[in-house]
Amino acid sequence: MSTTTLAVLVPLLPFLGGVAGLLSGRAAPGFVRPLAILPTLASAVLAVLVAVRQGTGPALSTATELTPTGSVPIDLSLYIDGFAALVAVLVGLVATCVQVYSTAYLREDPRYSSYAALVSLFTSAMLLVVYSGDLMVLLVGWEVMGICSYFLVGHYWETEAARSASLKAFLVTKLGDVPFLIGLFALAADAGSFRITKILDTVAAGGLDHPTVIALLLLAGVAGKSAQFPLHTWLPDAMAGPTPVSALIHAATMVAAGVYFIARLLPVFAASAAALVVMAVMAAVTMVGSALAALAQDDIKRVLAYSTVGQLAYMTGALAVGDRSAAVFHLLSHGAFKALLFLGAGVIIHAAGTNSLAAMSRMDGLSRRIPDAFWTMTIALLALAAIPPFAGFFSKEAVLVAAEQTATGHSGLAPEAAGWLVLAAGVLTALLTAAYAARLWLMAFRGRGASAPDHGKEPVAMTGVLWLLAVPTLGLGLAAGPIGDRLDGQELSPSLVTSVLGTGAAVLGVMLTYALWQRATAKAALGSASGVPADIAAAESAAEAPEVAEVTLDHPAVPPGPAPDPGRALLGPLHRHAADGFHLDAVYDRLFVRPVRAAARLVTFLDREVVDTYVRGAGTGTRLLGGLVRRAQTGNVQSYLSALLAGAVVLAVATAVLANVNAGS
Repeated sequence: MSTTTLAVLVPLLPFLGGVAGLLSGRAAPGFVRPLAILPTLASAVLAVLVAVRQGTGPALSTATELTPTGSVPIDLSLYIDGFAALVAVLVGLVATCVQVYSTAYLREDPRYSSYAALVSLFTSAMLLVVYSGDLMVLLVGWEVMGICSYFLVGHYWETEAARSASLKAFLVTKLGDVPFLIGLFALAADAGSFRITKILDTVAAGGLDHPTVIALLLLAGVAGKSAQFPLHTWLPDAMAGPTPVSALIHAATMVAAGVYFIARLLPVFAASAAALVVMAVMAAVTMVGSALAALAQDDIKRVLAYSTVGQLAYMTGALAVGDRSAAVFHLLSHGAFKALLFLGAGVIIHAAGTNSLAAMSRMDGLSRRIPDAFWTMTIALLALAAIPPFAGFFSKEAVLVAAEQTATGHSGLAPEAAGWLVLAAGVLTALLTAAYAARLWLMAFRGRGASAPDHGKEPVAMTGVLWLLAVPTLGLGLAAGPIGDRLDGQELSPSLVTSVLGTGAAVLGVMLTYALWQRATAKAALGSASGVPADIAAAESAAEAPEVAEVTLDHPAVPPGPAPDPGRALLGPLHRHAADGFHLDAVYDRLFVRPVRAAARLVTFLDREVVDTYVRGAGTGTRLLGGLVRRAQTGNVQSYLSALLAGAVVLAVATAVLANVNAGS
């Protein structure tokens, strides 16, 4: 079987599995799980075969005209280089793990069949984005992911949190998709084609007439899809969906699509120095702001959500300094350890009965209840904190090396200002990332208090995939050389300067968090013993904590007394603002939501009081005229003749009067 045929089957199999699951879910429930797992698993295996066959050779490019448009043609095309092949393997691996995990996590869910089918369609759409060689076909996968995410995030539609989160995710991403679509049309108009290869050839020849405008329009869509400032606020709220959905969206599919798109069309963005600087500013603000927000969250899934926003900003920062190899390397390693973190968080939530880190910090022995999640989460958090020799260290260092080379003028691919922005923000974020990773680990696994509840042994379908994802979390760092060869043939090893800066910042963040944890734990113990300070601390904690919607489980009340939280001590007065995401949702509510609602109320008033008044008046006038005419219809012939004679007399008099008037004039 040819490589092209295998590549076509990679997105096709999950699509067919999803359609079959939707059609047969109720009629044949016994086939739901096989239809969810087997097509996705087969797609992952075929993606590996495509990657092996593609190797480090020339990109596979093939196309056939999909439809004549009369102007810019749309082609059904494939474009698979080493970059696309590796990303497809990641998508297939994570999607398969999510489907297997979901069979146990949602085994009692009555809507599991539709959920599994939507996950398959979601996977197929992302694989279409990865393999597509035509921007219009890529846009189809891009939009299908948005629709599927709407339904998956709103899976628990009985709750207000899930409904509002799904609607928010859909609207915010669509807000970015409008300029994105305009940018695609402008790019195709300049290049004369939607084919990626022809667009890149046009850029290389200097054929783009408006590179800055096009790049900024496309960047707006990427900011929405990949949750970058200022369109990132939908992603933490998307935690209202099931935990496996969070793993899929945050690790390898929807949010990675924007980064993938920029990497695929990086020459378009590199054609404008202004666009690269804007991208660097966006990445710097996003990574630092999201890391601060993650330090203040109590919900374990929201911590990981803000972490995803920050790690995507690392990838965007690497692209802003012109290095797609570093960006894609971090995308691959992040996809592995972030999927592991979310699926591990699902095991923790299932065992603890709560999403709240404050509640977990008052549970003793949680790590012994779930040893598989404990050890694999420890590995993933070390990778997230960029501690060597885990994958996150090598990929994050590759980003910092790219920023350092640009900042010092050794790259020439982007302005030096972009390099300094990404480098400074990246080092600071490394410290903050290590701090919130250590905080999560300490509060989840080193709690003190009553024994953690015993819900029995976790299913193998949930724990097995954790160990499977731990393998790339450990091994991707050692594969930096081969991965670099498959991308742009670029060296991805860390430099001495960035290693000292990044690792030093990470170690400092861990040590500082541990010291603050020890102090907070001692203060909490002292407060609980004395009684009064504990009540005061608990009241302060309740006053500062943001409202978090919990939808997956019924969460027990947090025991009385202050929770030892090093994040509160580390952030100080900034904690309250960071916990609320720096009030961006409130700002958007005042700037956009309230004016739109006011305009809607005005339109409703005008429609009801003005337009409807004219309609009702027309109807009333017609009814009155009909009533008058009806009264004249008496059925008496003499009355009709009298009326006719009177009318004739009136007409004769009127004619005579008008004739005299005309004669006098």
